Amino acid sequence: MDLPSLVVVLQAALNPNPAERKAAEQSLNQFQYTPQHLVRLLQIIVDNNCDMAVRQVASIHFKNFIAKNWAPLDPNEQQKILQSDKDMVRDHILVFVTQVPPLLRVQLGECLKTIIHADYPEQWPRLLDWVKHNLQDQQVYGALFVLRILARKYEFKSEEERTPVHRIVEETFPHLLNIFNRLVQIDKPALEVADLIKLICKIFWSSIYLEIPKQLLDPNLFNAWMMLFLNVLERPVPLEGQPVDPELRKSWGWWKVKKWTVHILNRLYTRFGDLKLRNPENRAFAQMFQKNYAGKILECHLNLLGVIRVGGYLPDRVTNLILQYLGSSISKNSMYTLLQPQIDVLLFEIVFPLMCFNDNDQKLWEEDPHEYVRKGYDIIEDLYSPRTASMDFVCELVRKRGKENLQKFIQFIVEIFKRYDEAPVEYKPYRQKDGALLAVGALCDKLKQTEPYKSELEHMLMQHVFPEFRSPVGHLRAKAAWVAGQYARINFSDQNNFRQALHSVVSGLRDPELPVRVDSVFALRSFVEACRDLNEIRPILPQLLDGKWYSKMMATWSIHSNFFPAEIFKLMNEVENEDLVFTLETIVDKFGEEMAPFALGLCQNLAAAFWRCMNTSEADDEADDPGALAAVGCLRAISTILESVSRLPQLFVQIEPTLLPIMRRMLTTDGQEVFEEVLEIVSYMTFFSPTISLEMWSLWPLMIEALADWAIDFFPNILVPLDNYISRGTAHFLTCKEPDYQQSLWNMISSVMADKNLEDNDIEPAPKLIEVVFQNCRGQVDHWVEPYLRITLDRLRRTEKSRLKCLLVQVIANSVYYNAVLTLSILNKLCVTTEVFNLWFHLLQQVKKSGLLANFKREHDKKVCCLGLTSLLALPGEQFPGEALERVFKATLDLLVAYKGQITGLSLSLSIYIYVYVSV
Repeated sequence: MDLPSLVVVLQAALNPNPAERKAAEQSLNQFQYTPQHLVRLLQIIVDNNCDMAVRQVASIHFKNFIAKNWAPLDPNEQQKILQSDKDMVRDHILVFVTQVPPLLRVQLGECLKTIIHADYPEQWPRLLDWVKHNLQDQQVYGALFVLRILARKYEFKSEEERTPVHRIVEETFPHLLNIFNRLVQIDKPALEVADLIKLICKIFWSSIYLEIPKQLLDPNLFNAWMMLFLNVLERPVPLEGQPVDPELRKSWGWWKVKKWTVHILNRLYTRFGDLKLRNPENRAFAQMFQKNYAGKILECHLNLLGVIRVGGYLPDRVTNLILQYLGSSISKNSMYTLLQPQIDVLLFEIVFPLMCFNDNDQKLWEEDPHEYVRKGYDIIEDLYSPRTASMDFVCELVRKRGKENLQKFIQFIVEIFKRYDEAPVEYKPYRQKDGALLAVGALCDKLKQTEPYKSELEHMLMQHVFPEFRSPVGHLRAKAAWVAGQYARINFSDQNNFRQALHSVVSGLRDPELPVRVDSVFALRSFVEACRDLNEIRPILPQLLDGKWYSKMMATWSIHSNFFPAEIFKLMNEVENEDLVFTLETIVDKFGEEMAPFALGLCQNLAAAFWRCMNTSEADDEADDPGALAAVGCLRAISTILESVSRLPQLFVQIEPTLLPIMRRMLTTDGQEVFEEVLEIVSYMTFFSPTISLEMWSLWPLMIEALADWAIDFFPNILVPLDNYISRGTAHFLTCKEPDYQQSLWNMISSVMADKNLEDNDIEPAPKLIEVVFQNCRGQVDHWVEPYLRITLDRLRRTEKSRLKCLLVQVIANSVYYNAVLTLSILNKLCVTTEVFNLWFHLLQQVKKSGLLANFKREHDKKVCCLGLTSLLALPGEQFPGEALERVFKATLDLLVAYKGQITGLSLSLSIYIYVYVSV
């Protein structure tokens, strides 16, 4: 396809008509492997005369094709891009990446990343020369852009893989230093200067992330870099040109430069500035860094934080990083000496105000409470949050320097409580009270262990925390619930106080404000866990019942239960958070079979919540999104419910239709992220149901297919339900031919056992499954004995690990137990009888220094061997010579003695444990 035709097809790919758009996409796919196709796409991307939308489509197609085909994962896969096309792309993309607008540069940058990661240095040895040449020319931005990608390739590499970094640093860092030096000397620099400095910072960051290159360990060279970083750190950010919009402002170039500078200095300090490092060279660097730079950086950081004190602006991430640096300095005597004179100002005028509820919180609370909740419980948000960093700083301060700081900080909090209590309603410092409660909750571990605070906690909760459950201010009601949860496990001298807190938390589940409801349900979990007498909870939980459903269920069931956590499911409909599910799990776990009347409803609600979470997760397409985590939590909660009602098999019949769609879908590739949890549910359903239904049998092929395709790591998990199918549905396993379960099991086991690429550990479930067949199908699978023995013997000959050897020998033992005459005839036919029994007896005779058997360690192993050996004793004398009979007798007696000793020892250990436990 020539260039004009390609432009026409790309334009058609933007057509609102689905048919024309689909035809264009098919045409692109048809011609994507033709020579020069990539080169033509690149020409369109950089053509300023071409429509921007077409250029963007071309860039996306270009990026996706390179990501998929430049370096196929399978090394044996045929290359789909001509070498001449690759050469041309490499030569031109370096120049074009700086000529295109930022929107297209992002796509080309991703392409460069793919190419560099695959080709440098072997297939692209001249890349570094190009970078070095352009660092000295007028193409500085392009060189820095490419060098950033190159350096990032090695950011997380191990020491052995980082060798190319040394040449990169040696060849380019002298030029970077010169450029950096020129840039910081520019008076009234433009925003483009910030972009260049930011790239230099990112290159430096990637180069020193895991290890400082030896060239930078030179004191003079390192000092030159540090002087520049300190210059950037100290220099005020230009006021002119700063965006007014907060989101744009924090992403503004000069604030990005400040952030990366602080980031680098933090990394040098926390990873390489520790005097406890063992390596002499690293320790010498740490001493030099502490002596020459750590204190100066601390001073700069305190100056930056001073802006907050007077109401100035500092991006959240910069504030967070600075507080991390200060927190790391607390334990170092020399640094704390510098910090100590300013600790009161820092603690009370900067750190504490950051802990208080603020205007941004209020706006988010009112305009988007769901986002408020998400941010409050998102670990990633904590990395950027000044509030989290402030909490961490206070906790570290009282942990490492508590003697001189804890009392005055608590006194400060008490004063806030006092001012709050004394002020009229319209003048109460609600936001400061919120910060004080946050501080009290954050310090719970310290306060619960330290007198005199430990003795006063209950009084403090009653006087300053629990009253806020009735506050007219929503965020204080939420904070009261959170703090109550933090202290739910203290020893209340008056159980009425525990009940009061529990009542308040439960009431919070119906608060009109979403964040209050969420904090309340999380606190409820702590109270349920802390409760020693469940009668404390039973009178309260009926408030949460869905009346109609409750009445219906109570009429149906004779088993009495007082509650159903309907409010939790209302919240799960609003918020996707795994902690919500944890609360439900805790309730189910605590009340066990009392959940029976509600098991079906619980599973239905959890299944509905699971599908919502999965749909959200697929839409978000994020690896760590809360929807995916909550989905896993839903499945775990379902397993907890199934376990709690395991003695009520009829319930499983009712629950099965609700769970079948989940099991069917998630046993395919769609369920790779939740495969283990789904297999656990399948295991419960196949073990505790009165019988295994045909619908449940329909899951067998899905598990076998997954195991053959991608799920070998889950073989131990798949073993459990397959065992249940064979042992509890033996008749169906033996008689059904559509599908043929016996044949599919053989196909899977023989494939796994014959696979030379699998380690011994990977195939251990295979012989266990053969054992299940022989033990449960005695006399009904004679035609499978020889095939299974053949693959067992083949694997036994090349097995190295004794554990797998024992499992394979146990297959033979089970076969003998299944039919001794048939097994011996097959072994004789294969001419391996003597070899097999010699190995078996050898494994039985091996002992440890302690005198215990080295092999067949479990009770089950010993029993299987005994069953096999005693089956030989029943053979007619002519089939088993006297000498062999003597060895079998001795081995059997030794096994029985060892087995008796094992169960006696277990009983003795259990008796001692019970005695000690009861005595305590």
